[in-house]
Amino acid sequence: MKKKIKMLMVCGAGLGSSFACQMSVEDVLNKMGVEADLDHCDISSAVSMNPEVIITAMNFKTQFEQFTISDTTTILYLKNIVSKAEIEEKLTPLLKAKGVL
Repeated sequence: MKKKIKMLMVCGAGLGSSFACQMSVEDVLNKMGVEADLDHCDISSAVSMNPEVIITAMNFKTQFEQFTISDTTTILYLKNIVSKAEIEEKLTPLLKAKGVL
């Protein structure tokens, strides 16, 4: 049985762009046959939710660096948060490393 991974898509307000990113990630995961718990939120909420993976835009990197993130959480920074090609390229090695693929 494959491991189910918890992923969180994050943007500044936790509404529009993080939800758009979640839809793109969901499409990529369905293509790969990966089951995951997906949700979206703002940066400050994400810190306390302890997901295995946070996916967010590159422009939020300095804001995440101000928080203490769990050692078990990996943050993927994307140039384009709705680019399925970029999501797949960056997510594939991470999912293999976590034993999901």
